[in-house]
Amino acid sequence: MRIDAKTSVVVLVLTGLLCLLCAGGALASAGGASAPAGAPTPSAAPSPQVRPTGIATWFGPGFFGKRTACGQTLTPGVVGVANRTLPCGTLVKVSYRGHSLTVPVLDRGPYSHIGANWDLTAGAAQALGITETVRIHTRIIGFTANSPLLGLPATPPASTIAGGVPAA
Repeated sequence: MRIDAKTSVVVLVLTGLLCLLCAGGALASAGGASAPAGAPTPSAAPSPQVRPTGIATWFGPGFFGKRTACGQTLTPGVVGVANRTLPCGTLVKVSYRGHSLTVPVLDRGPYSHIGANWDLTAGAAQALGITETVRIHTRIIGFTANSPLLGLPATPPASTIAGGVPAA
């Protein structure tokens, strides 16, 4: 195949546009949430289509101390969400009754038989004021690198470090 100067220019322009689009995604807003110091920053990632509303359940006490599908150890202070298809580290803005929170995907699920799309950690449910199965609003806003510390508060309380048991 012969590549002429005109084709080379088109390829360069398209490559430049692609780089600009990727850089724009890397600067995506965290929905008003500020990232703690030293936290991973959002970056470009594939954004699968999700519906703007969905049914959410929450999980926690029976799973504290166990590892999530993305490698985190679940404690009461972990704030995140489980989804069957989104990659680990996808940042999702979750809204419920005037409360909004940006959370990372850090587990797979939900696996209930009620048609839920999302499974919030106990920490995320508490922050949003959720105590039962509810309909939430969601929006994918970015992506962050997955790590064992993803979803932990910037400065974990003593009870989080102790696995939910108050420190003596």
